[in-house]
Amino acid sequence: MVFMKRVLVDMSATLIHHGHIRILKKASKFGKVIVALTVDEEILKVKGYLPELEYSFRKEILESIRYVTEVVPSNWLIDESFLNLHRIDLLVHGDDNSNLIPKNKLLIIPRTKGISSKDLRLKISSNFQERPELLNKNE
Repeated sequence: MVFMKRVLVDMSATLIHHGHIRILKKASKFGKVIVALTVDEEILKVKGYLPELEYSFRKEILESIRYVTEVVPSNWLIDESFLNLHRIDLLVHGDDNSNLIPKNKLLIIPRTKGISSKDLRLKISSNFQERPELLNKNE
Protein backbone atom coordinates (compact mmCIF):
# COMPACT_ATOMS: atom_id res chain seq x y z
CA MET A 1 0.00 0.00 0.00
CA VAL A 2 1.35 3.43 -0.96
CA PHE A 3 1.05 6.14 1.68
CA MET A 4 -0.12 9.49 0.29
CA LYS A 5 1.07 12.47 2.26
CA ARG A 6 -1.54 14.90 3.49
CA VAL A 7 -0.50 18.33 2.27
CA LEU A 8 -2.07 21.47 3.70
CA VAL A 9 -2.45 24.72 1.81
CA ASP A 10 -3.87 27.53 3.93
CA MET A 11 -5.60 30.41 2.23
CA SER A 12 -8.38 32.95 2.53
CA ALA A 13 -9.29 32.80 -1.17
CA THR A 14 -11.62 35.78 -0.81
CA LEU A 15 -11.49 36.24 -4.58
CA ILE A 16 -10.28 32.98 -6.11
CA HIS A 17 -7.82 33.46 -8.99
CA HIS A 18 -5.13 31.67 -11.00
CA GLY A 19 -2.51 32.21 -8.28
CA HIS A 20 -4.59 30.05 -5.95
CA ILE A 21 -4.97 27.37 -8.63
CA ARG A 22 -1.23 27.32 -9.29
CA ILE A 23 -0.27 26.75 -5.64
CA LEU A 24 -2.91 24.01 -5.33
CA LYS A 25 -1.57 22.33 -8.47
CA LYS A 26 2.02 22.51 -7.19
CA ALA A 27 0.99 21.20 -3.76
CA SER A 28 -0.82 18.24 -5.36
CA LYS A 29 2.55 16.92 -6.57
CA PHE A 30 3.44 16.21 -2.91
CA GLY A 31 0.24 14.41 -1.85
CA LYS A 32 -3.46 14.84 -1.13
CA VAL A 33 -4.29 18.53 -0.82
CA ILE A 34 -6.26 19.71 2.17
CA VAL A 35 -7.16 23.40 2.11
CA ALA A 36 -7.28 25.23 5.44
CA LEU A 37 -9.76 27.93 4.48
CA THR A 38 -9.84 31.00 6.71
CA VAL A 39 -13.29 31.56 8.21
CA ASP A 40 -15.09 34.86 7.62
CA GLU A 41 -14.77 36.07 11.24
CA GLU A 42 -10.98 35.67 11.13
CA ILE A 43 -10.74 37.64 7.88
CA LEU A 44 -12.79 40.41 9.45
CA LYS A 45 -10.60 40.38 12.57
CA VAL A 46 -7.26 40.34 10.70
CA LYS A 47 -8.00 42.26 7.50
CA GLY A 48 -10.88 44.46 8.66
CA TYR A 49 -13.50 43.41 6.09
CA LEU A 50 -15.81 40.53 5.31
CA PRO A 51 -14.83 38.59 2.18
CA GLU A 52 -16.76 39.13 -1.05
CA LEU A 53 -17.69 35.45 -1.02
CA GLU A 54 -18.75 33.97 2.30
CA TYR A 55 -17.02 30.86 3.63
CA SER A 56 -19.58 28.33 2.34
CA PHE A 57 -19.26 29.63 -1.25
CA ARG A 58 -15.45 29.75 -1.13
CA LYS A 59 -15.47 26.19 0.23
CA GLU A 60 -17.82 25.02 -2.53
CA ILE A 61 -15.58 26.50 -5.22
CA LEU A 62 -12.41 25.00 -3.73
CA GLU A 63 -14.02 21.56 -3.36
CA SER A 64 -14.77 21.59 -7.09
CA ILE A 65 -11.09 22.03 -8.01
CA ARG A 66 -9.52 18.73 -9.04
CA TYR A 67 -6.36 19.29 -7.00
CA VAL A 68 -8.29 19.61 -3.72
CA THR A 69 -9.20 16.56 -1.63
CA GLU A 70 -10.74 18.31 1.37
CA VAL A 71 -11.48 21.79 2.74
CA VAL A 72 -11.41 22.49 6.49
CA PRO A 73 -12.17 25.73 8.37
CA SER A 74 -9.20 27.52 9.91
CA ASN A 75 -8.06 30.57 11.77
CA TRP A 76 -5.66 33.06 10.21
CA LEU A 77 -2.54 31.32 11.53
CA ILE A 78 -1.78 27.62 11.41
CA ASP A 79 0.15 25.99 14.23
CA GLU A 80 1.50 22.52 14.88
CA SER A 81 -1.60 21.47 16.82
CA PHE A 82 -3.73 22.24 13.72
CA LEU A 83 -1.37 20.10 11.62
CA ASN A 84 -1.67 17.26 14.14
CA LEU A 85 -5.47 17.55 14.37
CA HIS A 86 -5.78 17.12 10.59
CA ARG A 87 -2.91 14.58 10.27
CA ILE A 88 -0.93 16.93 8.01
CA ASP A 89 2.55 15.92 6.84
CA LEU A 90 3.49 19.15 5.05
CA LEU A 91 2.29 22.76 4.87
CA VAL A 92 2.72 24.36 1.45
CA HIS A 93 2.57 28.15 1.51
CA GLY A 94 3.55 31.15 -0.55
CA ASP A 95 6.63 33.14 0.38
CA ASP A 96 4.50 35.41 2.56
CA ASN A 97 4.19 32.65 5.19
CA SER A 98 3.78 33.78 8.82
CA ASN A 99 2.71 30.42 10.31
CA LEU A 100 4.87 29.19 13.17
CA ILE A 101 5.44 25.53 12.40
CA PRO A 102 8.61 23.38 12.22
CA LYS A 103 10.70 23.98 9.11
CA ASN A 104 10.72 20.24 8.32
CA LYS A 105 6.92 20.46 7.82
CA LEU A 106 7.01 23.57 5.63
CA LEU A 107 7.49 24.03 1.89
CA ILE A 108 7.60 27.61 0.61
CA ILE A 109 6.53 28.18 -2.99
CA PRO A 110 6.96 31.62 -4.59
CA ARG A 111 3.71 33.52 -5.06
CA THR A 112 2.41 34.01 -8.60
CA LYS A 113 3.66 37.40 -9.74
CA GLY A 114 1.17 40.06 -10.76
CA ILE A 115 -1.94 38.65 -9.07
CA SER A 116 -3.54 38.91 -5.66
CA SER A 117 -7.04 39.34 -4.31
CA LYS A 118 -6.03 42.88 -3.32
CA ASP A 119 -4.98 43.62 -6.93
CA LEU A 120 -8.34 42.31 -8.17
CA ARG A 121 -10.24 44.49 -5.69
CA LEU A 122 -8.32 47.57 -6.85
CA LYS A 123 -8.94 46.76 -10.51
CA ILE A 124 -12.66 46.22 -9.93
CA SER A 125 -12.94 49.42 -7.91
CA SER A 126 -11.11 51.39 -10.60
CA ASN A 127 -13.34 49.99 -13.35
CA PHE A 128 -16.51 51.03 -11.51
CA GLN A 129 -15.14 54.47 -10.67
CA GLU A 130 -14.31 55.09 -14.33
CA ARG A 131 -17.58 53.60 -15.62
CA PRO A 132 -20.26 53.63 -12.88
CA GLU A 133 -22.90 52.55 -15.39
CA LEU A 134 -21.35 49.07 -15.23
CA LEU A 135 -22.85 48.67 -11.76
CA ASN A 136 -26.29 48.48 -13.36
CA LYS A 137 -25.42 45.58 -15.69
CA ASN A 138 -26.21 42.00 -14.75
CA GLU A 139 -23.78 39.45 -16.15
